[in-house]
Amino acid sequence: MSDSVHNLDDAIASIAEHWQPHRLTSVNDYDVKVVKLLGEFVWHTHPETDELFLVLSGRLTIQLRDGDVHLGPNDVFVVPRGVEHCPLAEEEVRAVLFEPKGTVNTGDVGGERTSQLRELSDA
Repeated sequence: MSDSVHNLDDAIASIAEHWQPHRLTSVNDYDVKVVKLLGEFVWHTHPETDELFLVLSGRLTIQLRDGDVHLGPNDVFVVPRGVEHCPLAEEEVRAVLFEPKGTVNTGDVGGERTSQLRELSDA
């Protein structure tokens, strides 16, 4: 069962690029992803699912049309399904995302920031 043990610090340290989520593990029909964030992402929604952000380090702003949510280390926030949002990291943020398998990082918008989910071994 040693394949089921993962160290978050080691996992995130192995990621070279920002905004490139990597699967840490899966739980039932959900992926647990680790990611480094820096700068502003794109405004998007996930019409079919909520999206959970857990900030490990740094400060992350989740921009929402009706007001921003500010997250620091160890803060958790869930963007409800269908809510337009745009993550913003003025400094590097290390985070964990929890979303159903197959969830695309740019949601319904697509574009150049769309990333195929990578495995940690691809980091």
